[in-house]
Amino acid sequence: MTIQTVGILSPGDMGGAIASVLNQNGLRTVSALGDRSERTKQLAIAAKVENVGTLEKLVIESDIILSVLVPSAATQIAKQVAVAIQKVGKNILYVDANAISPERVKAIQPIIEEAGGEFVDASIIGPPPRQPNSTRIYASGEKAELFAKLRDYGLDIRVIGSEIGQASGLKMCYAALTKGLTAISTELLIAAHRLNLDAELWQEISTSQKELLEYLNRQIPTMLPKAHRWVGEMEEIADTFGAVGLTERTFEGAADVYRFVKETSLGKETPEGRDTSRTLADIIAILSQDNISSST
Repeated sequence: MTIQTVGILSPGDMGGAIASVLNQNGLRTVSALGDRSERTKQLAIAAKVENVGTLEKLVIESDIILSVLVPSAATQIAKQVAVAIQKVGKNILYVDANAISPERVKAIQPIIEEAGGEFVDASIIGPPPRQPNSTRIYASGEKAELFAKLRDYGLDIRVIGSEIGQASGLKMCYAALTKGLTAISTELLIAAHRLNLDAELWQEISTSQKELLEYLNRQIPTMLPKAHRWVGEMEEIADTFGAVGLTERTFEGAADVYRFVKETSLGKETPEGRDTSRTLADIIAILSQDNISSST
């Protein structure tokens, strides 16, 4: 399989950064941006992603299609691409790299394969790959090695098995740790603020949990404009854990935290537009007050 063009669904923060890496290493990237937001279109331009207009044209032009969307859109976009595959009559490799549960990705697989395409399960761990060695893409499925050819074009792709669901399952477990911890920490810091115990809690954390404090100072500020995407991811984790006999409630609660954050003034900022001068204490005070305002 010769790879010359990669279709990106969709070139937002993560998809655009992946496209930029591929472009810098000699591949062409394309997308269908007809109904996308103006911000996404601008990110696509910055990443040098070519707009081919329609999904049918995307299938025609691409050798691989990489789906990187919010979890709630994963199934619908796969159905739309499947229709395009059938109309075009092209056997194309479709890589689902969305943060979704193993059961969901297993349900998406036949949508693509029955239309005549081939399918790979993938998951992205790390930030948008603007720095070398910062982001890993795990892949599973019988066709995963075909997708792994993109290693030659700047992506760190690691094949972990031949079963659909393995890559997504790894993402669910890892995100449960990192984004779950961020949700719990955000909520408890707001609680301390409302109990007028900020200073005492900060002092204790800085004494007994220095590494955690450093992590929270990095993680919570960058989480704010992404919270709207993380709601669905927490729900996918809840479904994943429920499917293996564990409680779903922990991550349903984490989804509630991110659902609240996305409705605040901080949650409505964009990653590139957020105020980076705020301290973590400033952020927690604003979140606490925003929540009070929104509930009265």
